[in-house]
Amino acid sequence: MANLKSLAKDTAIYGLSSIVGRFLNYLLVPLYTAKLSAESGGYGVITNVYAYTALLLVVLTYGMETTFFRFVNKEGEDPRRVYSTILISVGSTSLAFIALVLAFIGPVSAFMGYADHPSYVWTMAMTVAIDAFQCIPFAYLRHTKRPLKFAALKLLFIVMNIVLNLVCFVAMPAMTGRPTDVGFAFYVNLACTASITFCFWRELTGFRYVFDRALMRRMLSYSWPVLVLGIAGILNQTADKILFPYIYHSPDAHQQLGIYGAASKIAMIMAMITQAFRYAYEPFVFGKARDKDNRQTYAKAMKYFVIFTLLAFLVVVGYLGLLKFIIGRDYWSGLRVVPIVMAAEIMMGVYFNLSFWYKLTDRTIWGAWFSGAGCAVLIAVNVIFVPRYGYMACAWAGVAGYATAMLLSYFVGQRHYPISYPVGRILSYVALAAALYCGMAAANERLPLWGAVAVNTALIAVFVAYTVKRDFPLSALPVVGRRFRKPAKKDNDINQDNT
Repeated sequence: MANLKSLAKDTAIYGLSSIVGRFLNYLLVPLYTAKLSAESGGYGVITNVYAYTALLLVVLTYGMETTFFRFVNKEGEDPRRVYSTILISVGSTSLAFIALVLAFIGPVSAFMGYADHPSYVWTMAMTVAIDAFQCIPFAYLRHTKRPLKFAALKLLFIVMNIVLNLVCFVAMPAMTGRPTDVGFAFYVNLACTASITFCFWRELTGFRYVFDRALMRRMLSYSWPVLVLGIAGILNQTADKILFPYIYHSPDAHQQLGIYGAASKIAMIMAMITQAFRYAYEPFVFGKARDKDNRQTYAKAMKYFVIFTLLAFLVVVGYLGLLKFIIGRDYWSGLRVVPIVMAAEIMMGVYFNLSFWYKLTDRTIWGAWFSGAGCAVLIAVNVIFVPRYGYMACAWAGVAGYATAMLLSYFVGQRHYPISYPVGRILSYVALAAALYCGMAAANERLPLWGAVAVNTALIAVFVAYTVKRDFPLSALPVVGRRFRKPAKKDNDINQDNT
């Protein structure tokens, strides 16, 4: 029990730091969209470059974060030797990556579409290389049960990033009278990432560095499937933003990508909700693995997850007229992608819930197949339809990709690890949410702002009332439920009933 309490506490700290960090980082969206007009394409450049960064981070860590946890806890392995070998390996490949990018900066910049701005590329390359190396000391902090330092460093980076961005995009233009180049967003990121490295002094010193080649070969044989799964997973999130400038043949490609990227950030509220659920649910699932009623519990958890995310979907759509002020006015034309991107995020969350069957049965290769199939569908939809329909095709490609992975995981999982999910009940909630969404869309289009907000609030109340009636009776709630429970009969009343 003590171990479970410790796990829950650590999970709360890691989860809170990640969610708070993402929320604080989210505050950069209104700053960038206010200072970088959609017409300039500046935010499109940020969206495109950071999509490359996310993919390269997976490649440059090549599964070694997960491999570290597997081997450092493996019987017969020397934890220091494991840590040292992985540090040297990831550090060496990161340095080699920087050297290659700098040596071929011209061709690489031209390929990415930034021949006139090679500084964007080498700044991004150095940032992601340092970030990849930092993943290992961060993993070491988790291994040594130091969640407070882990969370503090994550939040320190975010705070530094926000402050320096405010200096560059608000204070400097006010003093000089000239707009700030979009490249400063990348320079700030590099400065903050490099600064955090010095905070790992204790984790990077005080021991002898040893590179064990035999150990490294064994770790690489373990890590390559993790790398494949990671690449497929990250491509599902970033492929559209990487491909868009190549397949949307128009001079305003970065402008359109910026509009799509900014509007999608509003939908990322769903991603934060899904991540919060993930941090709580992962330890819960593996903790319940030996219980007899575990499959029934997983089925209930799926139902409640869908209910919760559908409610969040309706809240965002219902108050989209207010939330749109998060981004600049010239990005509002992209708001129509918000419901579509949120639907894709819900499907991703359902896929995450379904994925535990192959994790619990040690058949993780299925995860690579499912994610790979979803990624292939997403890329195909983008390549075929983006040239004609623009960023709307990107949004629908996400739905198609995640729906593919979700359905494959469900049907294959029911053969290998059957779980009686309440599909009928879940679909009833989906149908109700779809009907209410249609009402909200009509209200948002035809009514003034506050009229639409009033109507949409009533529609959200309908969903809440249905949920309370079907699955969350008020009598079952703590504190509040006392008023709705029937008072217990006294002994003399029970005796009278028996007679």
